[in-house]
Amino acid sequence: MSLTTEDVVYRLYKRAEIRRQIPSRKSVQEGKPDRIADLLEEAAREIMLLRRSVSSLAFQINDLEKRIYEGA
Repeated sequence: MSLTTEDVVYRLYKRAEIRRQIPSRKSVQEGKPDRIADLLEEAAREIMLLRRSVSSLAFQINDLEKRIYEGA
């Protein structure tokens, strides 16, 4: 699955990247983690995991439907 600039996962990762590059941010100045950026990336990873799960389940359902219809 390729990400486009309109995709929410891409936008979450991009926003996290931008936050970490803003020199005026306290976390950047102090070299500390940006908890909001971390959360944005965590949300993006979770969405990707859920998308994969949905895709896998859809494939399994499709396979089961084929077996049912072939056996009917």
